[in-house]
Amino acid sequence: MPIGPKVVQTLAILVASNGQAVSKDDLIRQVWGETAVEENSLAHNISVLRKVLKEDSSGSFTIETIPRRGYRFCQAPQKAVTATEAAPIAGKRRLRWVFGAAVVLMTAVVAGFFASRHPTRLTDKDTIVLADFDNKNGDAVFDDTLKQGLSIQLEQSPFLELISEPRVNGTLKLMGRPAGDRPTLAVMREVCQRTGSKAIVAGSISRLGRQYVIGLKAVNCGTGSLLAEAQEQARDKESVLKALDKAAMSLRSKLGESLSSVQKYDAPLEATTPSLEALKAYSLGLKRWHAKGATASLPFYKLAVELDPNFAMPYIAMSNAYGALGETGRGAENARKAYELREKVSGRERFFIEAAYYLNVTGELEKAAQEYELWRQAYPRDRVPYESLPFISGSLGNYEKALEESEEILRRSPNNENNYVNVGAALANLNRVDEAETVYQQAGDRKLEGEQLLANRYYLAFLKGDAAQMGHMAAGAKGKPGIEDVVLAAQADTEAWHGKLKSARELTRLAMDSAEHNDAKETAAAYQAAAALREVESGNRAQARADADAAVKLAPNRDVREMAAVALARAGGTVQAEKLGAELDKAFPLDTLVQRYWLPTIRAAVALERKDAKQAVELLKVTSAIELGEPTIVNVYLCPIYLRGEAYLMLHDGNAAAAEFQKFIDHYGLVGNFPWGALARLGLGRAYVLSGDKMKARAAYQDFFALWKDADPDVPILKQAKAEYARLK
Repeated sequence: MPIGPKVVQTLAILVASNGQAVSKDDLIRQVWGETAVEENSLAHNISVLRKVLKEDSSGSFTIETIPRRGYRFCQAPQKAVTATEAAPIAGKRRLRWVFGAAVVLMTAVVAGFFASRHPTRLTDKDTIVLADFDNKNGDAVFDDTLKQGLSIQLEQSPFLELISEPRVNGTLKLMGRPAGDRPTLAVMREVCQRTGSKAIVAGSISRLGRQYVIGLKAVNCGTGSLLAEAQEQARDKESVLKALDKAAMSLRSKLGESLSSVQKYDAPLEATTPSLEALKAYSLGLKRWHAKGATASLPFYKLAVELDPNFAMPYIAMSNAYGALGETGRGAENARKAYELREKVSGRERFFIEAAYYLNVTGELEKAAQEYELWRQAYPRDRVPYESLPFISGSLGNYEKALEESEEILRRSPNNENNYVNVGAALANLNRVDEAETVYQQAGDRKLEGEQLLANRYYLAFLKGDAAQMGHMAAGAKGKPGIEDVVLAAQADTEAWHGKLKSARELTRLAMDSAEHNDAKETAAAYQAAAALREVESGNRAQARADADAAVKLAPNRDVREMAAVALARAGGTVQAEKLGAELDKAFPLDTLVQRYWLPTIRAAVALERKDAKQAVELLKVTSAIELGEPTIVNVYLCPIYLRGEAYLMLHDGNAAAAEFQKFIDHYGLVGNFPWGALARLGLGRAYVLSGDKMKARAAYQDFFALWKDADPDVPILKQAKAEYARLK
C-alpha cells in the first residue's frame, strides 16, 4: 500500500502540534495494535517509521522531514486476526479505497494516541529546577549566561516557580557535591527529586553553520518522560537572546501557562540587556554571592554595568550587596541608578527595583512593604517578597510578625541560609534563645555556614554566656572578607559591655582596618560612630566627640550621621548635632526611621544636654511605636528608651525611669551585647534610689558591678557608680 507525502504530512502535523517526542513502542502499539500481525509486516512498518521519524538518545521519536517520495505501510488489522486469516487486497479500486482508509486510519489512530498520551502539564503548585545549559559550540560567553537568561524569562511568569539557586546549592551540599562543581543533568535530576519538584528544564546551544540552535526541554524528574520542548534558531550570535526569548515563551505555554499570561508577561531579554557579556558577568556575580558571599560578587556586578550601563539588575544586586555589607550610602546610590532605568525592564524586575528604591533610597518602609505585597499578589510563588518583608517588620520592631514571615519563607526554601538567619534572629529578639540555637543548628546540619550565620551565632553565644563558643566563632571569622570585621566589632561591644573600654577601642580599630581593607569604608565609619555612643554614656565625652567627628569625616552616610549626632549631643556638641540633624531632615524627608526614630532621638539628646528633660520626653513620644526596632546596620538598640530613662532621672521620676531601663533587661535578646544594656542596670539602680526603694537599688548596683568586675578602673561612670553605692550603705 503506497503511502504518499500527504499521509506522512498528516502524521507530521499531528506529532508537531502535540509538541512532544513519541515513544516508538507506544506509537507502533497504538497504530498496529497489540494483536498478532505478520512479523515481516511489523518489521517493515518499523523500518518505514525510522525513515520518517528521527530517533533521539532516549529512544523517542520526532518528525524529522516530510519525504518527497511515497512510503509503503502495511495496514494494521481492524480486529484480532491471525496471519492465515488476513486476506490479500488486490485490484485498482481496492487500492484507492485502502489509500483513503489509510489516511483516515492514521489520522484517527495517531490523534487517539495523542489524546490518550497528552503530556502532563504543570500546575500552579509544581516547582521546577533549572539545569545548566549544554554549550556545544565551545564559546565561553554562553557559559552560565543562557541559564541566567532563561531564568529571567521563566521567573517573569507568575505561573512557574523555579527552585532558587541557594536551595539548589544547599541540596547539592547535602548530596556531598564539591563546591564549584558543575553538576551533570543526572545530578540535577536528583536535585529535582530531592526538592519535591515536578520537572527539570535543560537547555542547549549548538552551532549550525553561521547560525545557532537553541533547544529547551522540560523533563519529568520522576519518570524521565518529556513534558515539553522548544527549539529556535538564531542567525548570528547577536540574535541568540531573541531566539532564547522565543523558545522560553513557547516552553511556558507548553508547560501549562495560559496564553493570556504568557502574552502579558513577555518582556524580552533585550529589555533586561542586549549584551551577552554583561549578562554573563551578572550571572557570575549571582553565582559568586551564593557561593562566597556579597563581597566576592561585587566585581562581577561592576563589570556588568561597565559592559552595559543601562542594565538595571546589576545595580540592584550591588545595592543589596552593599546593604548586606553595611555600605548603605553606596547601596542607595545603586538603587537610585536602577530606579532611573525601571521603564526598560520586565514586570517582575520593576517590582524588584521599586521596592529596593523605597527601602534603600527614600527609606519609606511602609511604602516598600506595600510594594512587596503587590509583588506577592502578582507573583504569589516568588520567594523574594517573602524574604524581604521580615526585614521591614524587624526594622519597625514587630518581631512576632517578622518571625511569622521568616518561618513562612523558610518552609518554602529550606536550603537558603538567609532564611535560617532571619528566623533565628527573630527568635532571639523575642528572647527565645534556645529555639534560635536549634534553628542555627538545623542550618549547620544542612552544611550552611555563611558569613551572616557566623555573626548571629556569635551574638547567640553571648546571650547564653558561652565564652568558648564566642571564641570559636571569632576564630572562624579570621581572614574572611565581609565577616571578620563584623565579629571584631561584636567583640568590641562585648568588651565594652564589661567595662573594658581600652580593649574595646583596640578591637574597633581592628574591625575598621578589616572593613577598609575590603573597601567597606562606610561600615568602618559605622563602627566608629557606634563606639562614640558607648564612650559618651561611659563618661568619656572627649573620646566620644573625637570618634563621632572622625566617623562623619570618613563616611557621612545616613547611619553614621544619625549615631554621630546623638553622641555629639550627649558629649556637649549640640551645635554640631543640630547641624547633622538638619542635614538628615533635608536629605531624607520621607525616611521612616530618620523621621520617626532618629530625629526625635537627636533632638531629645540636645534637649537633655540643655537640661530640658520635659522637652526631651515630649520629643520622644514620636518614637514610641517603633522604638524597639532595628534602626541601623550595627548593634545599636533602644536609643530613645535609654534617653527617656535619663530624662525621667533628671525629672526625679524614679518609677518612670525604672520602667524605661527595665526594658533593656526585658528585651535582653534584642539588646544583645550593645553596651547600653549593661549601663541600664546602673540607670535602674539610680531610678530605685529616687523612688525610695534602697533594697532594689542595691541589687541593681550590684548587678552592674558584677558585669563590670573586670572593668578599666578609670572609667568615669564606674567611679560615679561606686560613689553613689557607697552612699546607700
